[in-house]
Amino acid sequence: MFDDFFVRAVLAGIGIALVAGPLGCFVVWRRMAYFGDTMAHSALLGVALSTAFEIDLMLGVFAVAALVAVALVLLERRGALSTDALLGILSHSTLALGLVIIAFMTWMRIDLMGFLFGDILAVSRVDLLAIFGGGVVVLAGLALLWRSLLAATVSAELAEAEGLRPERSRFLFMLLMAVVIAIAMKIVGILLITALLIIPAATARRFASTPEMMALLAAFVGAVASTGGLFASLNFDTPSGPSIVVAALVLFLASLLPVPAFAGRSFESAGKTTP
Repeated sequence: MFDDFFVRAVLAGIGIALVAGPLGCFVVWRRMAYFGDTMAHSALLGVALSTAFEIDLMLGVFAVAALVAVALVLLERRGALSTDALLGILSHSTLALGLVIIAFMTWMRIDLMGFLFGDILAVSRVDLLAIFGGGVVVLAGLALLWRSLLAATVSAELAEAEGLRPERSRFLFMLLMAVVIAIAMKIVGILLITALLIIPAATARRFASTPEMMALLAAFVGAVASTGGLFASLNFDTPSGPSIVVAALVLFLASLLPVPAFAGRSFESAGKTTP
């Protein structure tokens, strides 16, 4: 069964969706989409350094993304520039550095398009183990941080007063993002990872009555988009990574249609304190 490349691709897409959905909820709630882009762009630098020093690709991407998170925290503490400006500098500089390093490695052929837009159909059984193993780690970490992250999303001062250490939780959340980007890069590519984090969460937002339900719905929407996008790619001979994102977009647009049964039932419109 697992020798079928398409079956492996479907399993890989579902595995990433189950992790990206809940994580993406906090990206949406905390307005961290630009941070997600920055982490994703830094992945290309991780690819370049991993290739140059002949180390594991996922490990190299995670290491660079984690260093970007550390750099952001340290630069924020200096207070010289706004967070948006720092993210812009880190995002474009790491992407450019990665491209320059790859250009210098003339002795090695690198599938740049595959890294930028993903190659889910080339996922191996080893990749599946990494995806599901890393996914379990990320979901376990998110479960441990859930209360602190949720409280800090509502009010950082309140979370601090309750001893939940929101700054530490935020940094650990960044590391979880780095893990997801490292394992998702092969699925949808560097340029489309953020879409897989944001679109399913944004789709689920309207129909969720609690934050926990939104996380579950986001995972489900991501899994449906991944599977639907792969079947569309197979039938219409379109690129698999972009097809997954387009499928997620279709689901998001469908969620905007008026559905009386769900009107006013989201946890935001119910008058509760929400992220």
